[in-house]
Amino acid sequence: MSTNADGSPPRPRRRPAGAAVLREDVTEAIREAVFEELASVGYARMSIEGIARRAGVGKTAVYRRWRSKLHLVLDVVSALAVMGLPVPDTGSLEGDLRLLFEVTSRALRHPVASQVIPDLQAEAARNPDIDEAMQKALRQGQESVASGIVAAAEARGEVRPGLDRELALDLISGPLYWRSVVIRGPKPARAYLDGLARATCEALKAL
Repeated sequence: MSTNADGSPPRPRRRPAGAAVLREDVTEAIREAVFEELASVGYARMSIEGIARRAGVGKTAVYRRWRSKLHLVLDVVSALAVMGLPVPDTGSLEGDLRLLFEVTSRALRHPVASQVIPDLQAEAARNPDIDEAMQKALRQGQESVASGIVAAAEARGEVRPGLDRELALDLISGPLYWRSVVIRGPKPARAYLDGLARATCEALKAL
């Protein structure tokens, strides 16, 4: 057994205060509270105090994870990019598009998303950091799914190889976003989604 220089037994090492393990359940509760707070009061009126209160934690728990309200929102928004939607695999381009439109329509009409996205977009016009995070969150997730749908259609011979992926992404992602987020139209009916999938499929084949 080792001893100190004076012959006394060594003291157990203490973990530095800054090395405390951050509980994942607390982190997730804070992230959920951010979405709820954004939907309730918007970015401008949102506060660390309100987030902590909604999450049932102290302000210290928030500040141990994020330096400011801005960093917290950027982290939550950026996380959307890696969540992504699964790439549909129905066996046909029109079927894949129809399933994607169904899932996307539900997601965009969720009360939190329908209020949070427009508010953050308005804030993005004034804040380059939020603008960058929003671009990544909104585009990267959809881009990976759209690319997967197009790649599968190429492999089946439904669209020509090497078609314009940027244009394809706009055709796939644009209409529902415009309807649900920009003009806040009524919930798309089944017939509308069927027609949108059919029209988008024909447009992609024409590229």
